[in-house]
Amino acid sequence: MGLFLYLKKFLVMHLKINNETSRLRAVVLGTAKSNGGPPKLNEAYDPKSIEHIKAGTYPQEEDMVREMEAVAAVLKKYEVEVFRPQVIENYNQIFTRDIAFVIEDKFVKANILPDREKEIKAIQHVVDQIDPDKIIKLPEAAHIEGGDVMPFGDYILVGTYTGEDYSNYITARTNVQAVNALQQLFPNKKVVPFNLKKSNQDPKENALHLDCCFQPVGKDKAIIYRGGFLDSKEYQWLVHLFGEKNVFEITKDEMYDMNSNIFSISEDVVISEEKFIRLNNWLRSQGITVEEVPYSQIAKQEGLLRCSTLPLIRD
Repeated sequence: MGLFLYLKKFLVMHLKINNETSRLRAVVLGTAKSNGGPPKLNEAYDPKSIEHIKAGTYPQEEDMVREMEAVAAVLKKYEVEVFRPQVIENYNQIFTRDIAFVIEDKFVKANILPDREKEIKAIQHVVDQIDPDKIIKLPEAAHIEGGDVMPFGDYILVGTYTGEDYSNYITARTNVQAVNALQQLFPNKKVVPFNLKKSNQDPKENALHLDCCFQPVGKDKAIIYRGGFLDSKEYQWLVHLFGEKNVFEITKDEMYDMNSNIFSISEDVVISEEKFIRLNNWLRSQGITVEEVPYSQIAKQEGLLRCSTLPLIRD
């Protein structure tokens, strides 16, 4: 028994996430295999998917698989350990960011839409490598998804929706109860909520998660879309946090294309969509290496690179 405990100490994965940009060492990347084809309209979770279902332009599995494998190749190039979900037949498992998130050395299981609960079971082989004492399940009333959660040093930045009509929005994924639960779970951090604009019908008027309208990048920079925030004071707080000269403001169309949803391998390297010309040029002007990949098909589901990744270990 003593030998088992001794070996277990070294076999356990030591989680570490304190921000969005430190050097990435281990990540769960979703999969587009056996995606199940276009959902019915009443099965769609966001207005952008609905838009493409109606138009007959919903992405094809082979295109999405190709896009995700391009990301996997970049991660391999930088020697990141990549875990993938076990494939569930005819099931969308692209957006691993939603199902859990890591802060410090804690693995927090998200309370996501009930129809998506299979997704966490598909990464059980990863969860089994984590110290059970570090695995957290929030109270059932605390609705949360990882796209709304951003550790940033002493802060945890959280997208939410505080309206009394919360239950009317399938696009409202993180509630006030979750914000409060995070503050209790991490009393040494300052949890800062941001009330986001929601729409079930119009993807250009919907910030599905915080990372759909904001993300830190580099050493001290940020990408932001002011129209995603219901309270201009909350938007201004973020601009002040980074400094106006360090903020890259994106347009409504760029928000729709998911420009704020790139993914950092380190402070000096990001993965970005190849068509984000204005953003990618700005990133390079800041001394950041941009690894461009095609990801416009997956973007049709109102998610991009950050949405597809669940970081486990950063320096």
